[in-house]
Amino acid sequence: MEVTVILSVLLWFAAHFRFSEGYGRVVRDVRLQSKDSNRLTITVKTTSKFHESRARDIADTWFQLAPENIFFFTDSFDDKLNKSLGGHLINTGCGKGHSRDRLNCKTNAELDLFTQRLSDWACHFDDDNYVNVKTLLNVLDLYDHNQDWYIGKSSTQRPVELDTKNGKVTFWFATGGAGICLSRALVRKMTKYVANGGFAKMGSYLSLPDDMLLGYLISHKLSVSLTTDNRFHSHFEDLALIDRFELAEQVSLSAGSYDKQVHNLVDVPVAFSTEIDKQRFRSLHCFLFSKRCPDIV
Repeated sequence: MEVTVILSVLLWFAAHFRFSEGYGRVVRDVRLQSKDSNRLTITVKTTSKFHESRARDIADTWFQLAPENIFFFTDSFDDKLNKSLGGHLINTGCGKGHSRDRLNCKTNAELDLFTQRLSDWACHFDDDNYVNVKTLLNVLDLYDHNQDWYIGKSSTQRPVELDTKNGKVTFWFATGGAGICLSRALVRKMTKYVANGGFAKMGSYLSLPDDMLLGYLISHKLSVSLTTDNRFHSHFEDLALIDRFELAEQVSLSAGSYDKQVHNLVDVPVAFSTEIDKQRFRSLHCFLFSKRCPDIV
């Protein structure tokens, strides 16, 4: 009896230690190597409200797959979070809140980074996304970054119709909640529209939200159509319908309610309590990369 109690206590401490340490010791074969530093730039849009929840979940899980390539864009500086991200927390100065203008301002800041770094690929995700960076790169390798590519997944059943002074414009857009990837060739062409806050100004003029505005810019202004990839997923989908044994093949997953009456989470073995894993990203990371599992499952 005494031995059992001692063993249980030791196991609890081991599990707690791993959780408090996060997942920083991800095995090298799944991490993006430093020699690939300009192969990919990923931005994550967040807000101070979620620094200790959503942003922390990402920092402890899939951020560790490519820590040199992932940058968080927020509305308030947070020294603690910034240190855990290796200095990759960017305060946009766009102000707090979820208004259209503030989100367009943040997206403009993300696009500024894309045009500065000019990586082979530039991808945006939200703070309620889990991204399998290895799978993302495998998918992007199917395309030539020297050509114009706008990759993602629409959340609408039909294209957007926008009335402008020059007539009606019709276009598809990739939902930001599933992730959006742009090739280097396309990012180069976007530079003049992004510089000096140009993207945010366009959003104010057209009264469009950020992901729809991006679709307008790319599809209408630059004549590059959306390439749909069903391996990108948002919280608008029923995530539990994705077979757990196909999760490793998905680029992005999400969490959150598409229906307020139900919890919308990926179907994986639960390795952590809901209290510390509300989005189930820690359990998902454990499932995909088994060496990252806690000692008690």
